[in-house]
Amino acid sequence: MVRAQTEENMLHLTRFAPLAARILLAAMFLPAGLAKLGDVGGFAAYMASGGVPGLFAWPAIIFEIALGAAMLLGFQARWMALAGAGFCLLAGLLYHFVPADPMQMTMFFKNLGVAAGFLMIFAHGAGPLAVDRA
Repeated sequence: MVRAQTEENMLHLTRFAPLAARILLAAMFLPAGLAKLGDVGGFAAYMASGGVPGLFAWPAIIFEIALGAAMLLGFQARWMALAGAGFCLLAGLLYHFVPADPMQMTMFFKNLGVAAGFLMIFAHGAGPLAVDRA
């Protein structure tokens, strides 16, 4: 009886897990994208330091904002999550994979963890509390 009630409570709570995950991902990408609007030139220079031409600064900023908004709303969540996973992996490899620097490696592994979260949304959808309702 107790086990059945616990499982029922857990199933009820799982309804909110995808929403919570999407909010947490949005909390990372929306502010980051919006903050870059304050110094696009500086961000372009940072991108160039990783070997990516600075002309990709605007597309990257727009993508971060769109990714955060898509996660928040649960709109086109599967495809945006797949793109977000790729973005995190690429950014981690280009800017944080520095085995001699423990802080950069921490950032690299953080990127891997965020990519994993995006892959879960890609695999399972946005959940019931989303525009996509998947």
